[in-house]
Parts: sequence; structure tokens; C-alpha cells
Amino acid sequence: MHPNAQPPDEEAEIDREIRIEKMKRELDEIAGGKVHSGSFGPVPSKLEEAFLEQALAYERAEFDTNFNRLVQRGVAMPPATELDDAAVSEKLWEVVRELGEMRCFLHDTNHLGDRELYDWLWTSGLREDSPNLSEMAAAGWHTSPIGGSNDEDTAVWLRY
Repeated sequence: MHPNAQPPDEEAEIDREIRIEKMKRELDEIAGGKVHSGSFGPVPSKLEEAFLEQALAYERAEFDTNFNRLVQRGVAMPPATELDDAAVSEKLWEVVRELGEMRCFLHDTNHLGDRELYDWLWTSGLREDSPNLSEMAAAGWHTSPIGGSNDEDTAVWLRY
């Protein structure tokens, strides 16, 4: 080893710190200078690097609706009114399986029948712009038909 050379562990840590600083600068640029870090005290650099990689992947993700993504993946999305009860149940489970592959997960749906749930997904639940998280194993988009934070939604959530 050259007398001025640093041990391999130290070199790896310096490289990691450089990557972390680059990611922080990029996130700061994306956020218009509004990124704050370090408010929870010291964090191991490996953990900070992993977190920043996930944050950047999210920020760089292409935005579209999950409805459009399903169609692009070859899932036919007819309105619920065009399907009989057996077909709507089959279509709903096809959509739920494909959403899972896309890292989109449904919550708080027990109060809805298959037709009601599919209709909610078709009309509004899948129409919100969201990031494409399908390649991010540690990420997920979560959606719920009871997100209005009103008394009725709270009552449904408590009941089911």
C-alpha cells in the first residue's frame, strides 16, 4: 500500500459520502432549495444513502394515472355498466393482481361489493396522477375509497 493511500474501508466511506452529497444536491434542486436533513441526529451513511436513493427514484419517476398504466399493460378497462356481475368480479381481481405488480395497493374496501369497488376504481380511484413505482421494490402507492377525512368516511372506517 502506498504510504499516503487510505485503507479500502475508508475509501469506500469517502465514495459513499460523495454520492450522498450529490444526491442531496439533486434533491435540493428538485425541491427548489427546500430539502432539510439531519433533524433526527446522526444516521449511518449506508442507511442515509439507501434512503436518498429511494427518494431520488421517487422524484425521478414518471407520473401518470394507474388507469393508464393498466391499459398500457394490456388490461382492458370497460366501465362497470358494461359487465355482468360475474364479469365484474373477474375483472376486479385481474385489476387488483395487476395493481399489486405495479406496487399500487388498495385499503379500506371491505364495505364495498365487487361492482362498487370496480366502479370506484374506474371512475376515480385509478384516475389520480401518481409516480410509476413498479420498479421500486421498497415503495408502494396506497389508495382508499375513504379518504375524505369527513364524518361519514370515519364512520365507515370504524365500522369495517
